[in-house]
Amino acid sequence: MALEITITSFSYKLSGIPKDKSGNGGGFVFDCRFIENPGRRDEFKQYNGKDEPVIKFLESQSSMNDFLENVFKIVDASIEIYLRREFTDLMISFGCTGGQHRSVYAAEKMKEHIEQKYSNVITDIRHVELE
Repeated sequence: MALEITITSFSYKLSGIPKDKSGNGGGFVFDCRFIENPGRRDEFKQYNGKDEPVIKFLESQSSMNDFLENVFKIVDASIEIYLRREFTDLMISFGCTGGQHRSVYAAEKMKEHIEQKYSNVITDIRHVELE
């Protein structure tokens, strides 16, 4: 049975931390609110974390790059153990104020990282505030 990893972006303010639908509870919740918020700038308000202007802005922030580098290390260690122990579910959530810029970008990067590194897992991504 494959490990299924659910990656979610959300707003602390609007929807709150997502529930784990697997029934196992747990997983990771990472807070992106310390990273400079592009949503506070008029030129980024109509975009989200999947749009090129926001991506360029966030990639220019060393705090985002450092944050993701550390998140990848933590998650990779868990995935290795989950695979070895034949666990079936892992939930990884990223939250920010509005759930549209920083958390969406981080969730997309997490999915990209996992898919590049692990061919034997299934990833599912959900952006709560973009639905």
